[in-house]
Amino acid sequence: MKVICLNRNDLFLKNTKTCFYCKFKNLKTIWLFNCCEGCQHYLMKQKIKISQVSKIIITEMNIYNISGLPGLLSSLSLSNKKNAVHLYGPKDLAKYLELTKKYSKTNFRYNLYFHPLKTNYIIKDHQYQIYCLKKFIHFEFIMTVPKNKGKFQLNNAKQWQIKIGPLYGKLKKGYDFILPDGMPINSKNFTKKEKKENQISLLFSQDLSQTRQIRYWKTLTIKTII
Repeated sequence: MKVICLNRNDLFLKNTKTCFYCKFKNLKTIWLFNCCEGCQHYLMKQKIKISQVSKIIITEMNIYNISGLPGLLSSLSLSNKKNAVHLYGPKDLAKYLELTKKYSKTNFRYNLYFHPLKTNYIIKDHQYQIYCLKKFIHFEFIMTVPKNKGKFQLNNAKQWQIKIGPLYGKLKKGYDFILPDGMPINSKNFTKKEKKENQISLLFSQDLSQTRQIRYWKTLTIKTII
C-alpha cells in the first residue's frame, strides 16, 4: 500500500488541508482524501489516470479541500467513466454538489453516491476498511489493511501426501482438516507465519497545537511531492 501526498511537501497529515491518495496493491482503483485546486494536475504528475479514482473522502468543508472537486467530477464524466464513484464527507457537501451541478449545468454520466461522515465503518471494500470517528472539531480515520496469509509450503503438503487440488487453497485460507485415518491437519503447518494486520491512524484537526500522528508498518510507503 502507498500513501502519496499531493499538495504539501512538509510533515505528512500536518493539518486538515492535506490532499493525498491511497493506492492498494490488490486494487486497480485509488482512494482520494480531499480534492485541492490542481488535484488533477498532481495526479497526472504521478502518472495516475483520473478514471482510477473510485472513492473521494472530504475531511472538512473548506475551500482548500473542495476547490478541485467540481472539476474532477466533471473530468471523470468527460473521460467516459462507467464505474460508480463514492463520495464521503460532511452533510453540507451534498448541498454544495447540488448547487454546483445546478449553476454549472453539469450532469455526470456515471453514478455518484454520497455518504455523510459519521462514527461508523464508512468503507468496507475487499477487506480494506476505514472506520470514521466523528468528534467536535475533527475526524479521525482508522484504516485496516488485510493480513498477509503467507506463502503456501508446497513441500510440506507433498510430505503429507496431500494431493494437489482445492484442498491446498483451503489450507492456505486457514482451514483445518482430519484425514480418513483420524490424523488432524493443521493449516499453520503449511503456510509461513502470518504478518500482523496493519492499522493506520489518520487524525485531522483544525487545532494546529493538537498532536497529530500516523502509525504504520513497514508495508506502508509514504511519499510527498511538490
